[in-house]
Amino acid sequence: MRVDVLTKEYPPEIYGGAGVHVAELVRALRARDDVDTRVHAFGEPRDEAGTASYPDLAELTGANGALRTLGVDLAIADACAGTDLVHSHTWYANMAGHLAALLHGVPHVVTAHSLEPMRPWKAEQLGGGYAVSSWVERTAYESASAVIAVSAAMRHDVLHSYPSVDPDRVRVVHNGIDTELWSPVTDPDRVRRLGVDPDRPSVVFVGRITRQKGLPLFLRSVAELPPDVQVVLCAGAPDTPEIEAEVVALVEQLRTTRDGVVWIRDMLPRADVIALLSAATAFACPSIYEPLGIVNLEAMACETAVVATATGGIPEVVVDPHSGLGSSEGAQTGRLVPIDQATDGTGTPLDPDRYVADFAAALTEVVSDPDRAAAMGRAGRQRAIDAFSWAAIAEQTLEVYRSAR
Repeated sequence: MRVDVLTKEYPPEIYGGAGVHVAELVRALRARDDVDTRVHAFGEPRDEAGTASYPDLAELTGANGALRTLGVDLAIADACAGTDLVHSHTWYANMAGHLAALLHGVPHVVTAHSLEPMRPWKAEQLGGGYAVSSWVERTAYESASAVIAVSAAMRHDVLHSYPSVDPDRVRVVHNGIDTELWSPVTDPDRVRRLGVDPDRPSVVFVGRITRQKGLPLFLRSVAELPPDVQVVLCAGAPDTPEIEAEVVALVEQLRTTRDGVVWIRDMLPRADVIALLSAATAFACPSIYEPLGIVNLEAMACETAVVATATGGIPEVVVDPHSGLGSSEGAQTGRLVPIDQATDGTGTPLDPDRYVADFAAALTEVVSDPDRAAAMGRAGRQRAIDAFSWAAIAEQTLEVYRSAR
């Protein structure tokens, strides 16, 4: 069977969890003999067999970003001739999949990594393009032969956002993690070169500067941490100048009351991220919207305790038996922080001060007991190995392909 995978992000141009998912899924599918996996990705040419790249159309230079996306989608849809099935990831590639299915008479499978109705703050970033991206996503989901949700929580969100989608067509296949690539490494010199003291406790945040990731809330919470704890921010790619300015102000304020606040704005190589995670006492995921959260799996694979919001698919990954949130099976891998959220699609905490206080308390609890944090980290790695291997996820994905044909 020939499968064409359609994506905006693909190595070396990856900036979020969807790109990581696509890269690892393609690698796992290409390791098999029963599927011919081809990739169509946005961006500049890539030197990889079976992979085609598509830059923005010159005719749309200066146009709204949503229109530039649709221009690339048209080129991709045309190039899918001869395939048996198309599989698109994120709204950027959804229209390419939808048109390819119509044009070539093949099934279209969509993976739901996030949903436009759950991210209304994107209107700040895209302007009228948000209405276009929302239309694209709705059209693709309602017409797709199958929808893959990366968590049970995401499946619920898909059916809530698009009630005309047949529930039988929405299947759960979790994100995965390569626990050979992501594994604990002791490299204090590398950590020092990044500006972090490996001999002090630290809390690490990795993510884009977007409302979804909850960085401003996190920066308020870490003000309450013990003074010897370092705060390490691997945070870049701000959605808007406004949220960037908000984060800059909060970091500057934080630095007036404590040292050891390290902000790395550039996208780091994997080896640097692994070194920081391995040296950390805890990894923080203060997201207010997270379909699953590959970053949590990456931290767990590096034997790092996770403190995360109990929202979306996160409780399907992080085990906190004492919280009464999510799965209570298996050894504790971190702390889940409860959150009461607005139901208008923003996910905004109804009581931000309480959420900030609860997140600070959970972080303080973990960093104040390094031995317990280390035990959570070891349990987290074992859970990543046992439950989230890419080989198993590739097989589940192929089952969806077969059912969609």
